[in-house]
Amino acid sequence: MADERKDTTTDGGLPAETEVRQPLGVPRWVTAVLPIVLLVLVLGAFVFTSPLAGIQSGEPLPDVTVTHSTLPSDDTVVLHVTNNGPEEVTISQVLVDEAYWNFRVEGAGGDRTLEPRESARVVVPYHWNPGWDLEVDLVLSDGATVSHGIEAPQQSPGFGADILWTLALIGLFVGVIPVALGMLWFPYIRTMSDRTLHAVLLFATGVLAFLAFDAGFEAFELAERIPGAYEGNLLVVSGVLGALLLVQSISSWREGRAAGDGRAGGGLWVAYLVALGIGLHNLAEGLAIGSSFALGRVSLGAFLVIGFMLHNVTEGPAVVAPVARDERPAWWHFVALGLLAGAPVILGGWIGSLAYSPTVGAFFLAIGVGAILQVVWEITRMVRDAGGRVGSATNLLAFLIGFAVMYATDIFVAI
Repeated sequence: MADERKDTTTDGGLPAETEVRQPLGVPRWVTAVLPIVLLVLVLGAFVFTSPLAGIQSGEPLPDVTVTHSTLPSDDTVVLHVTNNGPEEVTISQVLVDEAYWNFRVEGAGGDRTLEPRESARVVVPYHWNPGWDLEVDLVLSDGATVSHGIEAPQQSPGFGADILWTLALIGLFVGVIPVALGMLWFPYIRTMSDRTLHAVLLFATGVLAFLAFDAGFEAFELAERIPGAYEGNLLVVSGVLGALLLVQSISSWREGRAAGDGRAGGGLWVAYLVALGIGLHNLAEGLAIGSSFALGRVSLGAFLVIGFMLHNVTEGPAVVAPVARDERPAWWHFVALGLLAGAPVILGGWIGSLAYSPTVGAFFLAIGVGAILQVVWEITRMVRDAGGRVGSATNLLAFLIGFAVMYATDIFVAI
């Protein structure tokens, strides 16, 4: 009888029982710490000796970004600025429509000088007219000019309990209710044949793919307004990859636990992943709504709310389709799935109205894209594991229909 040997490998590396030789006769921890210690010594020597102190090729150019502007009243303009450069900069003068104007700088240590990576607010007591464009120029101490245009200015509503309630109500109608209505298709989806169910799952991937593209494009648009110090495009890419790998690692860990316990993964886990991906996207959608309130740029009429509801109702079937062949989950799972997918609109609206930031908005959008891409992979793998063919004509057509439906309903949504 052949010998049965226990597999002692861990993740494809050396067997666990393999003896590791001690290099140079020193403990292993010494070889691990030695490069770090030497690096610290070299850096310390460089800082204290300053070997490049005599080398000077000129002063670096100032790099100041105006991320956005707010208008708390009809006689005040506030510019939110960040110094991206390696040197401090001083704001000497402010011009509004080519006329010099008094101003003060808040959040810069009590003066007009911004240290590297420091952000501040430039407050200009200027009476503006609603709808009339403004052009504001910041003149730095070295003569450099930073321009910022304000198109069709409108007063910012501020932040208070009434705004919180309004945003919660909006989030309920554009996020929670549409997703819940879409989930009501679950009993009908359970009666479908396997072929039709696979088409519904591919329809869901089309919905998710549209959300990924939509959020990705918007994230890179916001990245152009992110202060240069944060490398907007790389921040977006990092958010996408980070969320994708994090969700994938959690999914793989759970699969390993399920396999070790002799249990199948089940569709409920995939349903929660779908709800999470949609919820992250809706969080970013809420941020956009909240920031529009903060900047006085929102006009939510009945037609726009209807567009949002039509756009988001298709997310409901995408959430419940993965559990159509499992034993029907407890009712509280459906409540949790609906809240996970739809309620983040409310949270995003509150965050966006309280602290608008292109950096935060772009990063949340990127996280949503990464999570959605991983969920698309999970759904397509579920179809393959069930004996379906992802590339069949029916499934590809269903994917295209899902994408097209989201595109058509997205036309109605414009803030």
